[in-house]
Amino acid sequence: MAVRHSAVVKLPNLIRSLRNDSPKPLNHALPSLRRTFSLYDQINLIDKVPEDQLRFQGYNDTGFTVNKVEYEGSLLCVGNLLLSWKPKKFSEITSDSLSIFQILRPIPEILIIGSGRHIQQVDPELRRFIRSTGMKLEAVDSRNAASTYNILNEEGRIVAAALLPYGVTS
Repeated sequence: MAVRHSAVVKLPNLIRSLRNDSPKPLNHALPSLRRTFSLYDQINLIDKVPEDQLRFQGYNDTGFTVNKVEYEGSLLCVGNLLLSWKPKKFSEITSDSLSIFQILRPIPEILIIGSGRHIQQVDPELRRFIRSTGMKLEAVDSRNAASTYNILNEEGRIVAAALLPYGVTS
């Protein structure tokens, strides 16, 4: 590894001397790759999140890791509140399962539904219910839902997520 690093450092100087160019100082700082990758490629994108802020750090077929704690089953997140949630499959997500949003204040600006492994079509009646609460709706697979929740929560926005485990396929 040290030989490779040495070669990488010396190569630009060698090329310049062969071209008779004047050498420029080397800058060893790398550009930030934080936003280079797709926001949906990783859940763990943002560093230095306050300890009291919820942050999804991982997922598996049966649950999620949030702030270094593993949770099994479906989760409902509102701001920095994390709740176990009853639905086990996408068809069980109804206005009754989301009724907390009728009384919750302040109302989140967006509800992100994580539908498991695959994106599912949201029932028009459920869409109307969510709109009636004043929220916008985003329905994506659970991996992307967790990532989107992290980003919006980090930005300080009032956001909610209703997530089925990634292993759910229908």
